Amino acid sequence: MTSRALATKALVFDVFGTVVDWRGSIIREGQALGRRKKLNVDLPAFADGWRAGYRPAMARVRSGELPWTRIDDLHRMILDDLLRRFPLGRFSEAEVDHLNRVWHRLKPWPDARAGLAKLKRRHVIATLSNGNVALLTNMAKHAKLPWDCILSAEVVRHYKPDPETYLGAADLLGVKPAELMMVAAHKDDLHAARACGLKTAFVPRPREYGPAARPDVSRDPAFDFHARDFNDLARQLAR
Repeated sequence: MTSRALATKALVFDVFGTVVDWRGSIIREGQALGRRKKLNVDLPAFADGWRAGYRPAMARVRSGELPWTRIDDLHRMILDDLLRRFPLGRFSEAEVDHLNRVWHRLKPWPDARAGLAKLKRRHVIATLSNGNVALLTNMAKHAKLPWDCILSAEVVRHYKPDPETYLGAADLLGVKPAELMMVAAHKDDLHAARACGLKTAFVPRPREYGPAARPDVSRDPAFDFHARDFNDLARQLAR
């Protein structure tokens, strides 16, 4: 095992896009809804539009424009706007609430369950997501994700990439920042974690934004590990 792996006591994971396929999950659930209600909607555009509102909504919280607002409520704000832009017809409040909670029912990437189970043998594994605790807990139950614990921006009331999120995770897990590794498919998340003293592992998810997307999945020498998937990361950490 490498010295970097030996010094790592816990792994924390970005979730949306890194562990679960948010886009494919929303499209699939939208297709089922469309069949029931006989809708004709551009579901990829709908999913992309919902996700596109994510960062601007968090920025309003981080800037102080909005008070602390959990992701479930930010997702609902974005959804309410989308329902005015897309021809989805009439929905009851219960139906809109159920649709908003699709984020609680996201499907994992094919390697996620087995890879996390392997990583868990040697390390504590936890979420470190901007998703709220209830969302992440329900998602773990639905997707059978074997976390040791659920950590969320909600706990420290700071959204990534605020340093308080990464340093708060280290404090909550009782480890030094250098003993904690951030695992993510997003380079900006990893650079922010690295600036706080965490180790970093890049696990690209080239299909996060669909088959036509061309995300930057190149190796970055700033990161401690670059792995094809969670199984590959487990192999690298075991060396």
